[in-house]
Amino acid sequence: MNVRFYIDVDTGLPHFEQHGVTEAEVLRVLDTPTENRPGSGDSRILIGRASGGRFIRVVASFDEDGEGVFVITAFEVVGKPLRALRRRMKRPGQS
Repeated sequence: MNVRFYIDVDTGLPHFEQHGVTEAEVLRVLDTPTENRPGSGDSRILIGRASGGRFIRVVASFDEDGEGVFVITAFEVVGKPLRALRRRMKRPGQS
């Protein structure tokens, strides 16, 4: 899959790096998301566990042909959103 990243114009780095997320963590979530929900517009919200154990939320837009993805941003899930995610994961039929 062709993965592209939104580059911050001020830093020249992928935007998610401002949130303390690495490219490896983003790629892992894209590969094995715990959740994959619709976002605003054509975007998708993917949440998954990074190799370090923390949960990462990735906001991305997939190409229509399914061959590529444009990662807009990513950040660690903490606080109330993390507690809600853990509750959803405990429901029957959830991964």
